[in-house]
Amino acid sequence: MTAEQYWEKFINEHPEYEGKSYTAWPFGADPDVLAELVVSGKKTLTCSSLKEYEMENESLPEAGDISIVLGADDTPKCIIENTKVYTIVFRDADEEIAYKEGEGNRSLSYWRQAHIDFFEWLYPEMGLEFKEDEKIVVEEFKLIYVQRYS
Repeated sequence: MTAEQYWEKFINEHPEYEGKSYTAWPFGADPDVLAELVVSGKKTLTCSSLKEYEMENESLPEAGDISIVLGADDTPKCIIENTKVYTIVFRDADEEIAYKEGEGNRSLSYWRQAHIDFFEWLYPEMGLEFKEDEKIVVEEFKLIYVQRYS
């Protein structure tokens, strides 16, 4: 099923969203695992690099934005809606952010190391070096639709 077909199915069941726009994308380094964390309710937040948005001249996400979360093979897994978006300095991330991100043991130490590893991989791709005083974009979201299919 394509993202467009998934969206049509969603709209048929939730006509109040008709006319709204959406984006479709996979989460980070392990899209299937991260999408499953969203579907299970463990993951209600994601973080990304502000620098990446700036380098790609891309608008920042906003509260109310709707996204179809894709798996590694671009198969739609669920639909989420942003409830809150803000920027913070990486080193100021706290236990609540780590817990809501839902990964690993949900501790701040796990979160920090996983994100340092990811950003130390990402930043050289942009010709930059990651430092812990970099700003990150934090998106809190709610799961609004899951439709399993074969």
